[in-house]
Amino acid sequence: MFIYVNGQIVTKEDACISPFDHGFMYGLGLFETFRVYDGHPFLLDDHLTRLHDGLNMLNISFFITRDEVMHILSRLLEANGYRDAYVRLNISAGVGDVGLQVDKYTAPTVIMYMKPVPTFAEEKVCQTLRMRRNTPEGYIRLKSHHYLNNILGKWEIGKDAHVEGIFLTQDGFVAEGIVSNIFWAKDGVVYTPSVQTGILNGVTRMFVIDLLCSWGIHVQEGFYVLQHLKEADEIFLTNSIQEIVPVCRLDGDVYPGKCGEITSRLKHAYASFTKQLWTRYDRKDGNTH
Repeated sequence: MFIYVNGQIVTKEDACISPFDHGFMYGLGLFETFRVYDGHPFLLDDHLTRLHDGLNMLNISFFITRDEVMHILSRLLEANGYRDAYVRLNISAGVGDVGLQVDKYTAPTVIMYMKPVPTFAEEKVCQTLRMRRNTPEGYIRLKSHHYLNNILGKWEIGKDAHVEGIFLTQDGFVAEGIVSNIFWAKDGVVYTPSVQTGILNGVTRMFVIDLLCSWGIHVQEGFYVLQHLKEADEIFLTNSIQEIVPVCRLDGDVYPGKCGEITSRLKHAYASFTKQLWTRYDRKDGNTH
């Protein structure tokens, strides 16, 4: 496997960073995970917008254009022999002294990881976690190196790739999955936790909300107790790599999974966009049946 590190394409065995990188020492780093379909990085512009907003919050001076990402991406795809890929673009603060830095970081470490897209289950089983969702480290949740809460959740559910853990907030409201956002439908209305619960505002989450609204389906974001979720007609998850994930069970309760009316319609529509859109704002027709 080849990856990109600060301008160089190297094997994963040869890749290295400084032990003084503050992304390593203090967790000052962000990443975006996206999927490449036949050479096209779906919703790349939306990922870059979120990345740049987060870097500004972390006092990391860095900006990368779509064209610059595509140059790196094309080199990596060729080196690895892929047309479809799982990609992680990672920006960490870069080298600093031991101790907390106040000045802006001006020489960040830039890494792009790439691997084949795994095979996913058609449906997932969800399990409410005992581990509660931590509050964001700052004003909003960033897609940052601070991943301990997610790892503790993953340890709780174990290795089964067919299972996704669902976090509740400290106050008992439904939050998000370990690596996904969660949606559910009841009586024609789609519900999803508000970003004010402290969840990550996922790129696929935003795309799905816009798509549903274009169909005239009301999407309600808010604070919901677990029982509200369990009374759903159907449940699905969103994730930039796994796309729209139907849920067939939650804590022993059974749901339609891939047969859910809204879930199946979303999966079909989503597939029609993956090889063409740079941003959700480019979508011309959401009325896919």
